[in-house]
Amino acid sequence: MVTEMITVKLEGSFLKDVDTVVQKNGYQNRTEFIRNALREKLEEIKLKEAMIQIAYLKGASKKKTSDEKLHKIREQVFNEFDKRLK
Repeated sequence: MVTEMITVKLEGSFLKDVDTVVQKNGYQNRTEFIRNALREKLEEIKLKEAMIQIAYLKGASKKKTSDEKLHKIREQVFNEFDKRLK
């Protein structure tokens, strides 16, 4: 994977907080911590978007569905979301 360097400006007190977390939680360096924090935030956003889509779809179908079929559909949807989150 090709990586690009970016510049981020942080206040001194905030950077000290980051350094404390890096040290206490066993991160190798600031970069590793920031990269991990960004990944977690992206996953959180994707999950929220998926939940909004699910909420929008809830009740969209007017036909009756059995509990068994509903369970299978839920499994398929969550598997699809799981693939997209990875």
